[in-house]
Amino acid sequence: MEQPRRLAEGEYRFAALVWANEPLSSGQLVRLAADVLGWKKSTTYTVLKKLCSRGILRNEGGTVTALVKQDAVQRQESAAVVDRTFGGSLPRFVAAFLNEKPISAEEAAQIRALLDAAQQREEDP
Repeated sequence: MEQPRRLAEGEYRFAALVWANEPLSSGQLVRLAADVLGWKKSTTYTVLKKLCSRGILRNEGGTVTALVKQDAVQRQESAAVVDRTFGGSLPRFVAAFLNEKPISAEEAAQIRALLDAAQQREEDP
């Protein structure tokens, strides 16, 4: 399995700017990071360089793009939370979530559809 590419909160918010606006120039990214995150130019370039060195983002010719997509990071982070906090038990995670936050009938239907689709994938080789 691929080594997880976990992001700290600030790194994730920064990468989210790229995911939502890519491709974008590094100058545009500096302005966005200043407006949305309140970051200085030097902070933006430091974090950009770090995420590029980790293979998350790419800054080629002044154009910034993502090498790792947002859904991949979200899947890895979700699995890490379930593993770390609930011993890998998805039912325990869901139970804990549902005990704290009620869901609507529409959300319940969406979750049932996701479960049905996952079960179908498991049954179909």
